[in-house]
Parts: sequence; structure tokens; C-alpha cells
Amino acid sequence: MQKRSLFKTAAAMAVATCLGNAYAQSTPIKFQLDWRFEGPAALFLQPAAKGYFKDAKLDVTVDAGNGSGGTVTRVASGAYDMGFADMAALMEFHANNPDAPNKPVAIMMVYNNTPASVMALKKSGIKSPADLTGKKLGAPVFDAGRRAFPIFAQANKIGAVQWTSMDPPLRETMLVRGDLDAITGFTFTSLLNLEARGVKAEDVVVLPYPNYGVKLYGNAIIASPKMLKDNPEAVKAFLKAFTRGMKDVIAQPAKAIESVKARDGIINTELETRRLQLAIETVINSADARAEGFGQVVPGRLSLMASQVSDSFATKTRVNPDAVWSAAYLPSKAELNVLPAKK
Repeated sequence: MQKRSLFKTAAAMAVATCLGNAYAQSTPIKFQLDWRFEGPAALFLQPAAKGYFKDAKLDVTVDAGNGSGGTVTRVASGAYDMGFADMAALMEFHANNPDAPNKPVAIMMVYNNTPASVMALKKSGIKSPADLTGKKLGAPVFDAGRRAFPIFAQANKIGAVQWTSMDPPLRETMLVRGDLDAITGFTFTSLLNLEARGVKAEDVVVLPYPNYGVKLYGNAIIASPKMLKDNPEAVKAFLKAFTRGMKDVIAQPAKAIESVKARDGIINTELETRRLQLAIETVINSADARAEGFGQVVPGRLSLMASQVSDSFATKTRVNPDAVWSAAYLPSKAELNVLPAKK
């Protein structure tokens, strides 16, 4: 009887040791989003909630952000190992900080097209980019659409405009109030925010940058060089787990929003589901993404973007496209085949 008890105790200790070792072998990854816990955050919160990161022996912490520029800076500082940020913001950091020791690298393209657009109310009379000349535009100073507006303006021969700056929550309010003629912002953010302020979708003019000659890449997963050097297998495992989760999110956006609700209980579930669906339709499962392949980039297009960012952002040095991107950590093409055919 005593032997049996000792055997059980030894077995229990062995199991506990194994579990402890398994936990100890999990690689911790601090991940910074580009924005608050809104619909698109499900892309990362869903694989975390379903245990896909845990299955890959990763201990991933996902935190909200306050803009792509901040995400790039925090990954560069070492405060975060990886993040989600606008490609233009990453390029700008590289070119303006050529001597920075820890410049982040983009390793998976998620938003194949920039979500940026100009939005105006129909009653303003704005119907096309040409109508923006001389108008009063508004956006936060760090807004991706505002930063890239010179590229949009050059592609569409737009003359001088007047800019007004504000905090993000005031952008759509000021447009509705008539303080501005138009705003820049991510379509799936500002359009739905306008609806939340009582504006009907049919009363909004949306001028998406990709539809008017601006083929900028949007948000990508970025990682610090230290993370890439010290834990390359963990980075690869992260991208595989993320891609696995992406299939679930695209298949069932409404279900995926539950993972966002779990992190921020006050979100409007219906609104954020629509925001996620709009992001999937416009910048994730876009025609360009299906042509190029999810997660990947085309060198020629990336080089053109690097040149455009260098010129429009007036960077200290020219952006080197080879320094900002690496495809070395991507899953196989078969695993990246997550985009459904357009119906």
C-alpha cells in the first residue's frame, strides 16, 4: 500500500515536472497592436484566445496601441518584441534613424493595400480628388492617410489644401459639425465612426487611395532584429499560428469578435464585426492580395513605395526596401493560402 502511494506521488511529481518544463520552454513574446481593441484586433486576439500561440509553445501578450508610429518606436526600443504597424511608418523610421541599432523589420504583409482614404459628406460637393484643391482637410498629425496625402495629391494633381489637426476622437465629429470639408483616415475606422455619429453611409463620399493610383502597402507584422536573431524559430511559429487564426477570422468574423469583446467589454459588437468585415474585404482579401499571395510583397511595388515615402515624407536618407522587409520567416505558400476566391 505504501509502495503504491509512493508510486502515485512520484508519478504526480513527474507530470508536474513535465508541465513545468513545457511551460518553461514557451517563448515569451510581447506584441503591440497599431490601435485600440477594435474589430481588426481579432486578427491577433483570436489565435491567442483559441490557443494557437500556446500550441506553438509561445507565451504571447497582445497589447493595444495608439498609432503605427508608436508601435514602430516601441519595437525599436526593445519594449516590445513584435508588432503590427503601417509599412510607411516603418519606412519613415528607417530613413530618419539610419544609425538606430535596432530598426524593426516587416516579416508578413497583412493589409496588402493601405486602408487610407479621403472621406467627405456628399453635401460638400466633393466628388473626386480634384475637388479637394483649396479645401480644409483634417486628421491627427500621425494619421497614415495624412502622412501619405502628398503621394495621393501628386497622383491626382491636387493643389494646395489647408490642414487642421485634432485628437483622433474629434476627427469625424468635426467633419459632421462642418468644421472640415474632408478627413483622411482608415476607411473601416472613419466610415463606421461617421455612422456612429448619425451619418448614413450613402451620404459619405469615400476616395480610397488604392482606387486612385496609390498602391501603397498597408500594415505588416514587424519584429525587432534582436528577436529575429535570438528566436528565429519562435518568429516562424508565431507567423504560422497567426496564419492559422487568420483562416478562422476570415471564415467567421462575427465569432472572432468575441475575442475582442473579451479584452474590451464595452465595444459595440455589431459595429466592430462590420469593421472587421470591411477590413477583410478592402485590404486583406483584396484583388492585389489575391494576385500577390497573402503575407507577401512584390519587390518592384515595395521599391516604388520606398521611393514615394522618401520623397513625400522628406526623410533624412532614402528608404532601402531591402532593409525594411524579410520573407525569410514566412510559412510555406500552401500554409499562406488563406484567402477565399472572390465571389
